[in-house]
Amino acid sequence: MCHAAGQTKSTPILLKCGAGDWNALHRDLYGELVFPLQVVINLNNPGVDHTGGEFLLYEQRPRAQSRATATLIPHGHGLVFTTRDRPVQPKRGWSTAPMRHGVSVIRSGRRFTLGLVFHDAA
Repeated sequence: MCHAAGQTKSTPILLKCGAGDWNALHRDLYGELVFPLQVVINLNNPGVDHTGGEFLLYEQRPRAQSRATATLIPHGHGLVFTTRDRPVQPKRGWSTAPMRHGVSVIRSGRRFTLGLVFHDAA
């Protein structure tokens, strides 16, 4: 489907961040067709190889304050998160909450992660 729609760019991303680097809140959308989940895998040891560099998730909640979560992903672990929106159930029915992700400032060392955005680019 993605390839037929002209989405042929390979999407695995190897990210290298050093002291002072950070990644602004964003979404990884590479075309009209978007798989709802993606994965980030930490390739080194937080607190040893780097300080800072928390993975950030930012949720815009309908008719409420936005909410952010910061997570240190352990070495070799992955975190599955939504690519665009997440379902929420307020008092009446279901709706979606737009989500963005990013990385807080690296205070020292280097942080390496692998990002996997799923689609059929082959």
